[in-house]
Amino acid sequence: MIRIVGVLGIALLLSAACVALEPSSAHAPEQTLVTFLISGDPADEEAYRTLVEHFMAEVPEIRVDLLNIPGQGDFRRRLTADFAAGTPPDIFLINYRRYGPFAARDAIAPIDAFLAQSDVLRREDFYPQALAAFTWRGELMCMPQNMSSPVIYYNKDLFDAAGLSYPTNDWRWDDFVTVAQMLTRDLNGDGEIDQYGFGVEAALVRAAPFIWMNGGEIVDDPAAPTALALAEPASREALAWFVDLQNAHRVVPDAVAEAAESSLSRFLNGRLAMLMESRRVVPEFRRIETFDWDAAPLPQGKERASILHSDAFCIAAASPHREAAWRFVEFANTRAGQTILARSGRTIPSRIDLAQDPVFLDAQARPHNSRIFLDAIPTLRAFPALATWADIEGAVDAELKQAFYGQIALDDAIAAATMRSAEFFSR
Repeated sequence: MIRIVGVLGIALLLSAACVALEPSSAHAPEQTLVTFLISGDPADEEAYRTLVEHFMAEVPEIRVDLLNIPGQGDFRRRLTADFAAGTPPDIFLINYRRYGPFAARDAIAPIDAFLAQSDVLRREDFYPQALAAFTWRGELMCMPQNMSSPVIYYNKDLFDAAGLSYPTNDWRWDDFVTVAQMLTRDLNGDGEIDQYGFGVEAALVRAAPFIWMNGGEIVDDPAAPTALALAEPASREALAWFVDLQNAHRVVPDAVAEAAESSLSRFLNGRLAMLMESRRVVPEFRRIETFDWDAAPLPQGKERASILHSDAFCIAAASPHREAAWRFVEFANTRAGQTILARSGRTIPSRIDLAQDPVFLDAQARPHNSRIFLDAIPTLRAFPALATWADIEGAVDAELKQAFYGQIALDDAIAAATMRSAEFFSR
């Protein structure tokens, strides 16, 4: 009997010792897990991970798991599949040109009520152009984190070598073509172009500013579109100027050359003088050490115009953690949150106060001429908010690309794009 009691006593003592050695769970805070899906390059991912880390340090009861799907096509396929499976991310970052299908299916939780109750965010803190782009049928669906417009990035060393003045804020289409021609060169005399004057994606998002500058329109009614308007004289004239950059002037790499090496790569390697891109390339460009570069506004047409680029944080309607998701979205769009991303160079803040602050307008950081992004804001226009806009844009891009590279006539491309997109307008 004594032996049995001894063994039991030892067992109880050992059990008590083990419990004492284990960390107490009675006071450990319960964490709410929130998933956050983005699509970006390594510099983007690093910036958003920093944002997540700062948030979790401030709000330890919420854990944010960041998942990056590089490549916009893969990202959209993953997002669509997750929604279809009933397992969407709590938060996802998406461009205004791509959120329509999710808004149309009520898959996004509107944030008007969250914003109205916030103690740290006010609607008037943000550029109205960005807010309008994410407003669906009168409701603000997502919180715009950034905004941008395309600009002309240029290699200052190549301009210097050619004895050319740097682009000015009031240069025009003819000036641009002349400069691009002078910077397109066969450097070794073998009959092949080694250095191109200009690089641009053959896509509607790049051609649109020039259409609007020329007094044209993309669609018949921007407020309630029913068809493309690319065949209208002003629109067609601008498209002809755009495709002639490659077809007639040969200042842009042809289809074979672009397939062999992208214009972005050529610019990074110092063999492309000018590149049309948005703010997103700045982190990568800041790593360039072999030449100096800066940014200039788009060359002017008959009127000033540019196109909005903007991404926003959206909260899935099916998320079981919408309150926690909003706390992260709210933090990300405070001055402190947007400052983290602005310092990466990747974004132009959607907050008015921060965009006009030295945090963004740092004259010591390239591009030195960052104010041109702000100067373009009053001229920004957006594509229509349609559930099928991505399909419409895809149909136009496929035809425009062929016209740009001389594979079909421009009028044939416009006719085909108009016909192919008709079904998407009718939906």
